[in-house]
Amino acid sequence: MSDYQYIELSSPEFERDGLRFLTFKSPALRRRGDVSLFVPHQVENQKGMSLVLLLHGVCGSHWSWAMNGKAHLTAARLISEGSLPPLVLAMPSDGLFGDGSGYIPRPDADYEKWIVKDVVGCIREIFPFITATSKLFIAGLSMGGFGALRLGAKYAELFSGVSAHSSLTHLVQLERFVKTPFIDYADLSEEKVSALYWLKQNKEILPSIRFDCGIQDELIEENRALRRNLQTNSIKHQYFEFSGGHSWDYWQKHLQDTLLFFAKQMK
Repeated sequence: MSDYQYIELSSPEFERDGLRFLTFKSPALRRRGDVSLFVPHQVENQKGMSLVLLLHGVCGSHWSWAMNGKAHLTAARLISEGSLPPLVLAMPSDGLFGDGSGYIPRPDADYEKWIVKDVVGCIREIFPFITATSKLFIAGLSMGGFGALRLGAKYAELFSGVSAHSSLTHLVQLERFVKTPFIDYADLSEEKVSALYWLKQNKEILPSIRFDCGIQDELIEENRALRRNLQTNSIKHQYFEFSGGHSWDYWQKHLQDTLLFFAKQMK
C-alpha cells in the first residue's frame, strides 16, 4: 500500500527537455507538495539510477532551479558529453511556509521530513529506476544551501554527497533576504538553526562535502567562517571562492561544479 496519496505526475507526452512535474499529498506537510523533475530518457529501463535533490532559496519554489537556473539543461548537456552519468534531478518546493521554511521541522509541518522522507519516498515509488540502492545526493543555493548542508550532515547515512552554493550557515541570516520576520529564533534549538551543529555531530560519518561562494556575495564572510570551523574540527570538505554575487548568473554557472562533483562520487 502506498504511503502517499493523490499522486499526480505529468505526462511524458507533454514533457520538454526531460522536465516533468509531480504533486502528491505529503504526510510531513499534511497537505500537497510540488516537485519539478528532470528525467532523462537514458534512465528508462535502468535500475539504481542516482537521485539528486536540488533545494531552492528564499521566496522560490519547485520551478526555480529549472526556470531560473536551467538545471535540467545543464544536466542534459553534461550527460550528453559523457561527463555525468544519467541521473534524476528532483527539485522540490521548500513546503512554502512564509517567505521560506528553512527546511526545518516546525509546529505546522515538518519541512525537513518532507525533503528527506516524502520526496525521496514518493519518487522511489513511482519510478522503478530509483531504488533503495540508488545513490542519493543533496545540493542547494542560499537557504537551500543551508538545507543541503544541514540535512546532508544530519542524515549523513542517506547521502553520498552534499554541495552548497552561496549558503546561509545559520538561519538567523535568512532575515537579510525577507521582508517579514522569519521566526522566533529563541524558541529553536541549535540543531535546527545551525548547519555547523550537525557537521560536527556526525563528523565521522559525513558524506563528501563541497561548498562555494561568490567573492562579491554578502554571505562570503559567513562561508569563510564555516570553512575555518570545519578546518578547526578536522572535518573533510572542499571549499571554493569564485567571482560573482548572490544571483542566478552565479548559480547557473556553478551548478556544473556540483554535478561534476557528484559524478565523482558515483564512480
